[in-house]
Amino acid sequence: MCTSCTSLNAEQTEAFAGRMLEIANHGALALMISVGHRTRLFDTMTDLGPAPIERIAKRAGLHERYVREWLGAMLTGGIVACDVETGAYRLPAEHARWLTRAASPDNLAVTTQFISLLGSVEDDVVECFQRGGGVPYGRYRRFHAVMAEESSQSVVAGLEEHILKLVDGLVKRLEEGIDVLDVGCGSGRAMNFLARRFPNSRFRGYDFSEEAIAVARQEARLHGCANVEFRVRDAAALEECSAYDLITAFDAIHDQAAPAAVLAAIQRALRADGVFLMQDIKAQTPHHENMGNPLAPLLYTISTMHCMTVSLASGGAGLGAMWGRQLAERMLDDAGFAGAEVLELPHDIMNYWYVVRNRPAAA
Repeated sequence: MCTSCTSLNAEQTEAFAGRMLEIANHGALALMISVGHRTRLFDTMTDLGPAPIERIAKRAGLHERYVREWLGAMLTGGIVACDVETGAYRLPAEHARWLTRAASPDNLAVTTQFISLLGSVEDDVVECFQRGGGVPYGRYRRFHAVMAEESSQSVVAGLEEHILKLVDGLVKRLEEGIDVLDVGCGSGRAMNFLARRFPNSRFRGYDFSEEAIAVARQEARLHGCANVEFRVRDAAALEECSAYDLITAFDAIHDQAAPAAVLAAIQRALRADGVFLMQDIKAQTPHHENMGNPLAPLLYTISTMHCMTVSLASGGAGLGAMWGRQLAERMLDDAGFAGAEVLELPHDIMNYWYVVRNRPAAA
């Protein structure tokens, strides 16, 4: 036993042990909630109402033995309830409000998928702690699928009602017809939505992932959108000048290998008085200024296990998701923008929305 243990505060020591057990349980529950989302068990239980295990498994089209064990985790974790006498399990309506596809865009089960996604590269990240470098995108098997689902909730669902209204007159301009570029478009959910909503405008999405661009193009074809196109491109190598009235970047800049070059390229690609609309994580640059952020541990984890390391894997800056408002504003200024208006949306506790206007062309 260490000699310093005699000076420990016994109450604080026991309290922290209890907290560690709680953390372990919550981490396990996050993994099982992800499983419940992916297997549609939460949706099934909501539609079915109180039912025995065998009936839940049959309705979901799943093996009963797995459903039984999963329900054990859900019951002891306080996610589902059970009538001991009848053996019927149910998902309380108050819980379904945050766990089912019908609850979207408030389905928090979508977010729990990041735990298993990031856990799959833990060995790789541990090696990077020891030797440096990073983990490339190719190691994240379901990344684009999870991000597309998250984007549908966090961006697409709020585009028309909230996000576009952050820029005065933008909806009217989109209705009349402007040129729009989305940098780091991923699977293209946002641009495809806007292309359908605003047929007079022209939309383009760039992403370096061939897999994501293929998905974006497939959705565009499915909806018959002729006013949107997607290209596999590195935004840092963007050489277009004064080509767009609006450029967007939804949770994408901090992942870039060369974020400063990307921001400078965006500034050049905007027309005079054009607008850059950037969504990025609501954080401050110094660690201690995020102490009151209820999502900070999750976001620093996502940053460590994905955002920062994929940038470093390309020899990049490794900004990470928690680069923070102070650094973001400084980099926008260095890129040649006229300054950023940093806004928040009442329903969105995770992001800042930067409305950045290009400097007017010299007379």
